[in-house]
Amino acid sequence: MTMSAETTVGTDLDGLAAELSAGALVTDRDVIESYSSDKALFCPVGTASALVRAADVDDVVAVMRFATAHRIPVVTQGARTGLSGAANATDGALLLNVAKLNAIVDIDEVNQTCRVQPGVINQDLKSALAEHGLSYPPDPGSVAISTIGGNVATNAGGMCCVKYGVTRDYVRGLTVVLADGTVTRLGRQTAKGVAGLDLAGLFVGSEGTLGVIVEITLGLRPLLTPPVTGVGIFPDLESAGHTVSEFMASGAAPSMLELMDGGTVGMINAYGDFGLPDGAGALLLVQSDAPGQAGVTELQSFEAIARAQGADEVFFSDDPADSEMLVAARRAVSPAMEKYVSGLGGGELIDDVCVPRSRLGEFFARLDEIAARHSVEVSTAGHAGDGNMHPSVLFDAQDEASVAEAKETFAEIMQLGLDLGGTITGEHGVGYLKKGWLVRELDAGARALQTSIKAAVDPLGILNPGKMLG
Repeated sequence: MTMSAETTVGTDLDGLAAELSAGALVTDRDVIESYSSDKALFCPVGTASALVRAADVDDVVAVMRFATAHRIPVVTQGARTGLSGAANATDGALLLNVAKLNAIVDIDEVNQTCRVQPGVINQDLKSALAEHGLSYPPDPGSVAISTIGGNVATNAGGMCCVKYGVTRDYVRGLTVVLADGTVTRLGRQTAKGVAGLDLAGLFVGSEGTLGVIVEITLGLRPLLTPPVTGVGIFPDLESAGHTVSEFMASGAAPSMLELMDGGTVGMINAYGDFGLPDGAGALLLVQSDAPGQAGVTELQSFEAIARAQGADEVFFSDDPADSEMLVAARRAVSPAMEKYVSGLGGGELIDDVCVPRSRLGEFFARLDEIAARHSVEVSTAGHAGDGNMHPSVLFDAQDEASVAEAKETFAEIMQLGLDLGGTITGEHGVGYLKKGWLVRELDAGARALQTSIKAAVDPLGILNPGKMLG
């Protein structure tokens, strides 16, 4: 943005304030700075012109009309729990925070749908639905703090996606404010519908680059059956990876199949008492919510395959308390790792590669080779059942050499994902962090198509510029 444009924006902010709810416009520099980034490292953070904490859809419309009139960028945000820099400020931008749009508008038990605003916290929605005998399965690790709008913006996944799918599989319709302030409804309310192009699907995973989502219609499921839970302890990651491949190839349909390497298990044990064994090379956490004896039978199949692949120990339980404890341990990966890296210098780069399940064993073997070449630590957890792994590079953020090595290690892991026929991001998104890698994953035709769609929907290029291919 040029200085003349910034001056114009500053001059006209009073006019914008008059169009907004009382107190929605914030110009205090300290507050703006506190809203200017998400949780990603090594992503640029610009200087925003102002922050708007929208209280209703009219506030969003006013912001977009103002932004179009003045040709200034808008960065839409929710809880800012993202890991790719997609919510980071750009110079001169208006930060549009929609966390206050947090109403559960409607829960329809007959049609098994709900309508929610983007600021609704994922776990709050799950709790509300449970009272109606319904469930919304997608459950990212940040389920207790991330918003449904942010989940839609990145097509978030989670631990039960191996059976129940990701956010995209539940989005039926969206209400979106376009770049010029037009309010439009995309998608459908019904279980089926193929009228026109799937424009709602286009906005899922778009990271705020196409419009501002202000309402979401989600398809739901009946309340899920309490699962049987199993744990497999392995001497190394490679044998755990081969177990995943063989188990899924057997026709199994687990409702959860998560992996943690030995380093991660050690961090969790140091963080809290979750009953995990010490000294494991890798751990697989598996659940089956198949009805009756079928769930037990499925885990017996897992046990046989795990032992054939060299598992040191396998056990399972149908006690809900055991299930809750083990899932809580998996959810503790992020805070446990944060505590651990605080003693290393505070550096943590969380990768998000997804590879075909059939190549998980090879992925882990080559990941070990990458880790052996570098002095930084690599600790791995992830959604093994769908091949979506989160190797974390742990380093000293205060040491330039350690930072440089961490970036190199991170890049090698992304390249490994591509080499194995995978993707650079399974659920965290592209944002700033991986935009340079997106051009490696997409071929020329796909890049041109994506650029053309962006230009058609946002001709001035004001929506979250600089992110993804922007």
